[in-house]
Amino acid sequence: MAESERVLSRLVRTPERLHAVLLSPGRWDALRDMLGGLGGRIPVYVADLEIMCDIAGFHVHRGVLATGIRPTIEELSPEVALAPLKRPGPLTILVCEGITNVDNIGGLFRNAAAFGVDGVLLDPACCDPLYRKAVRVSAGHVLSTPWAVAVDWPADLRRLREEWNVDLVAAETGAGATPWWSRPAPARQAILLGSEARGVSAGALAECDAVCEIPMSEGVPSMNVATTSAVFLAERARRRAEPAGSVGAIGA
Repeated sequence: MAESERVLSRLVRTPERLHAVLLSPGRWDALRDMLGGLGGRIPVYVADLEIMCDIAGFHVHRGVLATGIRPTIEELSPEVALAPLKRPGPLTILVCEGITNVDNIGGLFRNAAAFGVDGVLLDPACCDPLYRKAVRVSAGHVLSTPWAVAVDWPADLRRLREEWNVDLVAAETGAGATPWWSRPAPARQAILLGSEARGVSAGALAECDAVCEIPMSEGVPSMNVATTSAVFLAERARRRAEPAGSVGAIGA
């Protein structure tokens, strides 16, 4: 389910996934032109906010709701959902393990879109990115960013390295972790993030090429996982944009 005009505008870009739209009279007037491009193929219903709330079962304060068609389990497998990413060429993948907070999942997808991530791979324990609040927090980017759910975890991480030819780095603190900005930024790289409570599992760490951390002040062991992803992705994007042979990094 999609809420807000911003999220609906992203869902409209893939009309094959759009099921129906429910709007308040004021939002229908504002969005009539955008929805007119659907050519009447998608039903659009208009109702007062009070009726919308009764239909939805929760408070609808922006006057925009839409239902979408979920991908099947088969469509969300890495071999299907991320198939184009196996081809040679620059690649950045965000990998998530055990992220069960919908706000964090939404934030991770928003950050992924902001920094040009090509795809997101989730382990089976992650919460549903298509949960209503996760979609809203992502600003709708979960609807346009390719993502998949691992079928065989953590063995799928090994396949990323061996078959997709990516450098797999775990974002984790502790013994053996090196500063993120000291790690090379190869053309094809995946960044693995774990839950805030447990971090990256031992099994997943064993599949990684390296473990990198964000150096922080003493007494602060970690950051919010969505914030961590933004720091990692921003640094990777910055270094990938540098001219060949240049030097320098955050904190250098």
